[in-house]
Amino acid sequence: MTKKIQRFFENESPASPCLVVDLDVVKNNYLTLQNQLPGLEIFYAVKANPAKPILEVLRDLGSNFDAASIYEIGQCLALGIAPERLSFGHTVKKESHIHEAFVSGVRHFAFDSLQELEKLARAAPKSSVFCRFLTPNDGADWPLSDKFGCMPNMVVELLCHAADLGLNPIGVSFHVGSQQRKISSWEKALEKASKIFDEAASRGIGLSFLNLGGGFPSQYRTPACDLEDYTRIIKSSIKSNFSSDVPRIIVEPGRYISGNAGVIQSEVVLISKKSPEAQKRWVYLDIGKFGGLPEVLDESIQYQIRTPRDGGDTGPVVIAGPTCDEVDVIYDSADYELPIDLEIGDRVEILSTGAYTASYCSVGFNGFPILKEYYI
Repeated sequence: MTKKIQRFFENESPASPCLVVDLDVVKNNYLTLQNQLPGLEIFYAVKANPAKPILEVLRDLGSNFDAASIYEIGQCLALGIAPERLSFGHTVKKESHIHEAFVSGVRHFAFDSLQELEKLARAAPKSSVFCRFLTPNDGADWPLSDKFGCMPNMVVELLCHAADLGLNPIGVSFHVGSQQRKISSWEKALEKASKIFDEAASRGIGLSFLNLGGGFPSQYRTPACDLEDYTRIIKSSIKSNFSSDVPRIIVEPGRYISGNAGVIQSEVVLISKKSPEAQKRWVYLDIGKFGGLPEVLDESIQYQIRTPRDGGDTGPVVIAGPTCDEVDVIYDSADYELPIDLEIGDRVEILSTGAYTASYCSVGFNGFPILKEYYI
């Protein structure tokens, strides 16, 4: 919660629920990461928060952008971002969307299968392509270890096939998992990448591009390590694995850039008990899984919650959303406690919600409107 956001809530009294993002925090996060990883290029993961004001701030700072769809590419192009600053980083794309991106000038594409390569060869001939490989995501609050990427022992063969198809195989990518708390994850992934580079070279494929993905954390209920702890081990691992010939290296932060820049303000709709003997109160908010908090699925991302009655006695609670759906429960088993004197109508703040909230909203479920956003 920054002073600027606090003043906005006090002076504007916006209807809840709403997300307020401090663009100065976005800027500072970008510059901090840039300063700590000199020589590496930043490609902001647009999907984290694709709001126009955020993209404009990052555009003006010189950021590049990782797009997950042709629609995100369109958003960036409409803001005057050159296609050379875009990477189509999703490994599952419609062939028509690949061609549309290619016609727009995009020349960097991710893949993780032979079938995707064949689409790329047809729809984006001679483009630069990089293969995403699987790496363990243990230690990540939001793992990304199954749906995207191929086994490392497949990568070189796919890169060779890319060359056979007339594409330009430039390198590899990986993702250690979103909100990664285990800093050694990058160390192990970089070691795998180095071996792939060596094996590719032995097959006549000279690689020059390495995409470290995202994973840099925001600060939630349980604090993560400082950014310096992550960047120190990344720089050390790059030096030990690529000391003689360092490739072009990029990172794709999303959560780290916009996460702690935003705060959601919500209203307490109901406080009740399921029986006279129940130990836990049920606290219902006017936002839930369908309105901007899908990352509470399995209670994976645990946000810090601030109330106007903090400082007094607290008691155990189940925190739930407002919709008429049984699964719209935010936290049950994560041992949240809220003030005993919390009342219906109180406004509460859910901190570090600038990433993967508004961009996830379900429009119209139960008739609830989309989450209102303010960028200040």
